Amino acid sequence: MKRVLLIDDNAADRMLYRRYLAPQPAWERLEFAEAATGAEALVQFMAWQPDCILLDYDLPDTSGLLLLASLQALAPADTLCVVMITGRGNETLAVRALREGALDYLVKQQFDPALLHKTVTHAIEKNEWRQYVARYHHQLQAVNQQLARTNQDLDNFVYAASHDLKQPVHNLMGLFAELRRTATFHDADEAVVLRLIDEALRSLSTTIHDLAAVVQEQRQPAPQPAEPVVLAELTAEVAQALRPERLAIQAQLSTDFAALPAVEYVRGSLRTILFNLVSNALKYHQPGRPLRVQVRTYADAGRPVLEVQDNGLGIDLDRYGAELFHLFRRFHPAAGEGTGVGLFLVNRLVESCGGHIEVDSQAGSGTTFRVYLCLTPRPPATGPEGRRWEPAYPEPG
Repeated sequence: MKRVLLIDDNAADRMLYRRYLAPQPAWERLEFAEAATGAEALVQFMAWQPDCILLDYDLPDTSGLLLLASLQALAPADTLCVVMITGRGNETLAVRALREGALDYLVKQQFDPALLHKTVTHAIEKNEWRQYVARYHHQLQAVNQQLARTNQDLDNFVYAASHDLKQPVHNLMGLFAELRRTATFHDADEAVVLRLIDEALRSLSTTIHDLAAVVQEQRQPAPQPAEPVVLAELTAEVAQALRPERLAIQAQLSTDFAALPAVEYVRGSLRTILFNLVSNALKYHQPGRPLRVQVRTYADAGRPVLEVQDNGLGIDLDRYGAELFHLFRRFHPAAGEGTGVGLFLVNRLVESCGGHIEVDSQAGSGTTFRVYLCLTPRPPATGPEGRRWEPAYPEPG
């Protein structure tokens, strides 16, 4: 049973409200309390905690708006259910009452029993829903805070573990290299065992390094500032870092930045994106076919796009497309070393800024990654027009 507090200095009006809200078929039964002054109303409110208050604007010792403010001070936030009633059909007063916390507004002698009951019922339901949403929101905030703490703890653990494991693994690799150099083995099968141990150590070292890179990216204390990044310079830097890998397979890296020579972006993030995409192209080349990697930039509907295309092994997107950016997911385990972290990291960096990646690929033919960057590019610098694939790094040699 819902409780309604009637606050009105006119006893006849209070009796009328009782009669209007008397039980009818399909109506919920209501319980009433009454107050003729603001002081009485405050006492009744504290003692009774009503579900709804019908509040007259004109009271002998205060106004309805002042009493509304006093009631709000006594009630928890967003729990007070008040319907303001006045003999003045003043729209300005109605707006003010609603703005200051009343849930509805009625004018005396302008409502019938059905309208009064509907208004009171709606106000109670609205208040109950508001309290439910507030409780749910509070619970959701608590869960989110717990999840954030858990994620932070996991990040800290992974970062600490990967950081602390680096040196022991490097020591093991050094000791193993020294063992192979100085020890003599008479069993032919031992060479195979030594090779397997060496591969396991390298794989462990790579996994630890990649895990540290992922966590380090997530631990950035604040968004890094964007700056003008000249693509030719950035690509030259990446090409130099990957020179041993390019030389090993005689890969050709070509560029075309005529349409968009520079972009506004976080330089470190863009370097990581480009490095991982080119590194993947080198790692997953097609044996027996000269690898060609093409890097270009252009604007699509005003948005900068970084495209990396290769003629390597390719990916069966029908089979693996949904897993393309999953952590530790590899699609060519037999092709080179890797942990499946690179594309995951690239996707995280791109999406964290509001960008996205589109992929075209066919198994055995190659892959094209189109990275739609999040920031507006700088106007293209003056230079040659039209499509031009310039073999900026055609050697190895």
